[in-house]
Amino acid sequence: MSFVRTFSSLLGLATFSVMLVPAGHEARSAEVKVTAELGHGVIHSKSSDRVYLRLSLKALAAREKEARAPINVALVIDRSGSMQGERLAAAKKGVEAALDRLGPDDTVSLVAYNHDVDVLLEAGRLGSKRDAAERAIDRLTAQGTTALYAGVKEGGEQVKAFRSDMTVNRVVLLSDGLANVGPSSPREVADLGRKLAGKGITVSTIGLGLEYNDELMQRLAAVSDGNHVFVERSSDLAEIFDREFGDALSIAARDVTITIECKAGFRPTRVLGREADISGSRVTLNLAQLQADNERYVIVELEPEASLKPGRAEDVAKIDVGYVNLDSGARDAVEATVQARFTDDAKEAEASLNKAVMSQVTEQIATENTERALELRNQGDVAGAKQVLMDNASFLGRNKAALGSGNAPAPAASISSLSSLEEKSREAAEALDEADWERTRRAMRYDQHKSKVQQAY
Repeated sequence: MSFVRTFSSLLGLATFSVMLVPAGHEARSAEVKVTAELGHGVIHSKSSDRVYLRLSLKALAAREKEARAPINVALVIDRSGSMQGERLAAAKKGVEAALDRLGPDDTVSLVAYNHDVDVLLEAGRLGSKRDAAERAIDRLTAQGTTALYAGVKEGGEQVKAFRSDMTVNRVVLLSDGLANVGPSSPREVADLGRKLAGKGITVSTIGLGLEYNDELMQRLAAVSDGNHVFVERSSDLAEIFDREFGDALSIAARDVTITIECKAGFRPTRVLGREADISGSRVTLNLAQLQADNERYVIVELEPEASLKPGRAEDVAKIDVGYVNLDSGARDAVEATVQARFTDDAKEAEASLNKAVMSQVTEQIATENTERALELRNQGDVAGAKQVLMDNASFLGRNKAALGSGNAPAPAASISSLSSLEEKSREAAEALDEADWERTRRAMRYDQHKSKVQQAY
């Protein structure tokens, strides 16, 4: 069975057929390498199937740089009554682990919230505040309710006081409960995240246990291009804080703006997994940062608007990427162009399949399918959610086999990701009853977020 037939056979999940495109183009600037490819190097000129453009961005590896960018971070810690005991003790160890990763020139603040917000440590260079930071951590106690919105807002204010184009500006939020004081809806909190993102500040969210609002926490991270993590056991918090700060320390470029101008004959219809603005032939979107040694990619779905003449290669899209160079504080830019050749021979087009690109397209569509299943389960349709997840697992299994074999197979890491998603879809399908759903839902949102933004941990 061909890959095109395999991909389009998942009834009710992918409602379009897939015929894709690349003749890849690579460009690089001082800090960032950009590669633009399509799902096929050759496109059938008479086909109306969707075309997928994959844009890959990689930052200069940390080992190639002489020094890292300074960190400007606010740690925002939930100290409501539900954090008493083991959870608060673990949170303190996590904060200590985070501080151990930082240097004297990094800027740190510590905010704690319950029904009130307390700035336990005003923003300032850690070198002059390390002892004060340790005392502030020791003073943390847990009681009261949860003013999450106010805590995040204050964390943002602390970061703004020292915000610079040459620093990594971040709020790290830990919460184990529902926001119940002040604005508390996912929409209201996401709006706050967007405002912070507009100031160049990302928000990473750490949800602890099975009582926090997973939709709110995930959306807050997503709108600011931050990380989101589900931590079931308090004992894992120190490791998570360590990994979060390892991520922050590896940032090589920030405030990344991407403009994709599609050429005549192709109309952009959507960007898989990311918020983007589509206006006519132009697609624009933003990434808050690029970590060294971690590929981040964007997939744009294109619709052929007319029959295209076979023959020589033609431009499909021009890509402009701008970003803040953390070494200089200046904005740098890099451009790329992607082309494809058109043919009347459907077999020639199918034979030009780029399996590396298509493995990532498959992952993004599979992630959309799990989001649909989660929505069905939240509406009480357990049978419908289970069917979507089982169909998704079959979809992943078929395409994993097609993409991981034959000529020029997809990279082993990509096939491993598809295998993991397949296994998780099957596991989630069997864990939808009331006893398991709180955990299953949080784990699904975490995996969805990781997939959509290519989170490093």
